[in-house]
Amino acid sequence: MDGHHLILGKLTDVLTGETLPDTHDERYRQKLAHLLLEDKGYSKPDITSRCELVVAAADGRRAIIRIDFKISLSGKAGMILKYGPGSLVTRQRPALAAARLLEPYQIPLVVVSNGKEADILAGASGKKLSQGLAAIPAKADLERMMAGADFGAVSPQRAEMEARILYAFEVDGSCPCDDTVCRLE
Repeated sequence: MDGHHLILGKLTDVLTGETLPDTHDERYRQKLAHLLLEDKGYSKPDITSRCELVVAAADGRRAIIRIDFKISLSGKAGMILKYGPGSLVTRQRPALAAARLLEPYQIPLVVVSNGKEADILAGASGKKLSQGLAAIPAKADLERMMAGADFGAVSPQRAEMEARILYAFEVDGSCPCDDTVCRLE
């Protein structure tokens, strides 16, 4: 056992070729990576996995959290996908915050998934656009969406508030033995 995850062995990351601990959560992440590559038409260079993002709490505490997948086309991030077990509704707000912090602009599309279901959200408004794994945009669909998207800058004030939200959900709300969060206190 490592932290609170049952280690079932080792597996190979489909995107990076790295050997990773085989956990139930990692199996779902790999399933989502396969979906993006095989069913949605993305190539490995389009997808960055385990993106690290430094966030700060109101009291100055900081932590590094990981965004499971960032999909970039023509040099711009157009979509993030955040995996989390359980209810999707509890994953929406922190994923929207991450889409406002990962780049200096608003990432237009946010997907939250538990590996069985998915909610696709508009990054700027948070409005649910569709649901289901099949509704995750294919590469050609994301290209069309990005052509009409507003990649507006996120103001420093907004970024500070989003960081606090993300910290509260992903760090303060995490299990102390969660090894996917790195507290920098």
